[in-house]
Amino acid sequence: MSAARSSGVVDPTSTPVAVGEPLLEVSNLAAGYGDIRAVWDLSLTVEAGRITVLLGRNGAGKTTTLLALAGMLPIQGGSVQLLGRDIAGMSAQQRVRAGIALVPEGKRVFHRLSVYDNLMVGGVTVHSRTARKKGIEEALDRFPLLAQYRNKRAGEMSGGQQQILAIAQALVVRPKVLLLDEPSAGLAPKIMDDVIAVVQALAAAGTGVLLVEQVIDIAVPIADRVTLIEGGREIYSTATPGEDTAAVVTQHMSHS
Repeated sequence: MSAARSSGVVDPTSTPVAVGEPLLEVSNLAAGYGDIRAVWDLSLTVEAGRITVLLGRNGAGKTTTLLALAGMLPIQGGSVQLLGRDIAGMSAQQRVRAGIALVPEGKRVFHRLSVYDNLMVGGVTVHSRTARKKGIEEALDRFPLLAQYRNKRAGEMSGGQQQILAIAQALVVRPKVLLLDEPSAGLAPKIMDDVIAVVQALAAAGTGVLLVEQVIDIAVPIADRVTLIEGGREIYSTATPGEDTAAVVTQHMSHS
């Protein structure tokens, strides 16, 4: 019996979920920093094998939302359910074990550590050495470039390679839901394309992705769902994004 199961946390690899089935259901979420509320009454769904995109200008509440879902900030109101189970009271580590992984903005890897050691750090919440090793090997199999550079220091890699390593770190725990905060930030267009291709491949493999982005031309074309927020509140949402979605979002984002 794993430690995750004995603590009442869902084993993220134990129950296969069909593509399109709800994984993460967020209802009327409220979150913030102490007495300052940054997200108000936000609802969204992340489905297996689908990409949900959360858009908004700087300060709209996007990162606050991800931090609250990951357990880095307290949930001040509403409910968050993973596979039908309320996880609002779980710690950040418990949520990782339950199947939620966060990739923060800014390619946050350990520059002095090797690629392999970075992946070991990513799997620190996995109690079973066998499961941790399996997660690392799966991440290396998914990203041959990282396998090639497994003994290279992360600080010697390009920005795009570091971003892919940051994503791979999160995958070591084999999450059902991946929270990505502006993975394209600071990357050249060609490298952004590579990173987005990784995100699409993860969704195609069954992972539910909640993607926060600023670049509309990157985010909307790959989205299965789009939610636009302003001042921590939803102002537009669609489960059938298209050209009209890009137009609505562009119009909003271009006005102060």
